[in-house]
Amino acid sequence: MTAQTDSVDHELIRAAAHVAATRCRGDNHTMAAAARSRDGRIVTAVNAYHFTGGPCAELVLIGTAAAQGCYDLDTVVAVGDRDRGVVPPCGRCRQVLLDYFPALKVIVGTRDGLRTVAIADLLPESYVWAEHQLDAAENAPLSTS
Repeated sequence: MTAQTDSVDHELIRAAAHVAATRCRGDNHTMAAAARSRDGRIVTAVNAYHFTGGPCAELVLIGTAAAQGCYDLDTVVAVGDRDRGVVPPCGRCRQVLLDYFPALKVIVGTRDGLRTVAIADLLPESYVWAEHQLDAAENAPLSTS
């Protein structure tokens, strides 16, 4: 992994921690996520745990952001309930976040404290969905004239 890419957004961490402390109750909602859009808005969400797999807080956050018109997220963080602090995204979330927001920064916790890293650094040598999509022109029907 590379060194810190940006200063840590403590306001974003506080927003996620507040949601984790006030909205995560029981075993169904144990993680909160917060993201800042490029225009400065903060969006928050919680996971929806279910024994069949339910979505992580970061995945719920993507839909919540879209519902609020935030399509260009800049930085994201996840915080666990019961004062567990910053938790890095799981592998599935890393892939989805990379696919939706290739320039996204993620706040992660390490033994040495918090740092902000590029999502691509959390998923090196990864499959990048956008790089494998055909352009609209390539998908256009062939002309018969």
